[in-house]
Amino acid sequence: MRIVILGTGNLATQLGMAFHAQHAEIIQVYGRSGACASDLANLLGCIFTTSKLEISTDADLYILAVSEAAITEVLSDAPIRNRLIVHTSGSISIDILATFSNNYGVFYPLQTLSKQKAVDFSAVPICIEANSAENLEKLSRLAKTISDQVFEIDSTQRRQLHLAAVFVCNFVNHFYAIGEKLLQEQKLDYNLIKPLILETASKATLFSPPEVQTGPAVRENQTIMKQHLKMLEQHPEWQELYALISKDISRFHQV
Repeated sequence: MRIVILGTGNLATQLGMAFHAQHAEIIQVYGRSGACASDLANLLGCIFTTSKLEISTDADLYILAVSEAAITEVLSDAPIRNRLIVHTSGSISIDILATFSNNYGVFYPLQTLSKQKAVDFSAVPICIEANSAENLEKLSRLAKTISDQVFEIDSTQRRQLHLAAVFVCNFVNHFYAIGEKLLQEQKLDYNLIKPLILETASKATLFSPPEVQTGPAVRENQTIMKQHLKMLEQHPEWQELYALISKDISRFHQV
C-alpha cells in the first residue's frame, strides 16, 4: 500500500516512523512548514511538498494527521478526490470526509504522542472505521502491521472514548503540572512524587479505579481538606479545583 502522510506533527511523525519500521511504502509527506516536512520526509525516506496542489495522486491511502480544524482546509484543494482518505481524530465524525471522497475512514491511535519520545505501537489500540467493508478491511490489514490492538469503533463510540481519554490523560497530566509547581514553591524535587505517579497508574491498570481510590476526600477527612484549601489561598483557581474534585470523589463513593 502506497501511503501519503498529510501533516508533520507528533502523530504524523510517530505514525510515519511506525509504518516505516514495518517497511510500508510511504511516498510523500505534505506539510505547511518546509522545514518540518523536510525533516519528516528525511526520516521516512520519501519526498515532501508544502503545496496542496503537488500532493501525489499516485497513493493508495492518504492519512490526515492534522488538527481537527485543518481537516477540511487541507482537503479543499488537494487533488485526491475519491482516493482512500482517513483522518486520525478522536472527536470528529467519519462523515466529514464524505464531501471529498467516495472512499474514506478513520485511523485513530489511542495514545499520547510526542516527537521526542518513541512509541511502541504494538501495544497501542488503533480504532478504525470506514464507509465500506472493503475499505475497513484495508485499514484493518494496515493497522495490524503495527499494532496487536485493532478495534472497529464507530464515530459515536470514538467520541466517547476520546472524552474518557481527555480525563485520564490530559487532565491527569495537568494535575502533574500543578503538583510540580506546588513542590517548586517549597524547593522540593519533582522526583519525590514520581514513584507515587507510577504506582497510581499501575494500580489503575490492574483494578477498577474506584476500588483503589485513596486520599482525604474518599475518607471524608474534613480537617485535612480544610487545611489543604487554606494552603491554596494563593492559588484560588487551584483551590476551586481542589474543592470541586474532592466533592466529586466524595459523591462518587457514596453512590
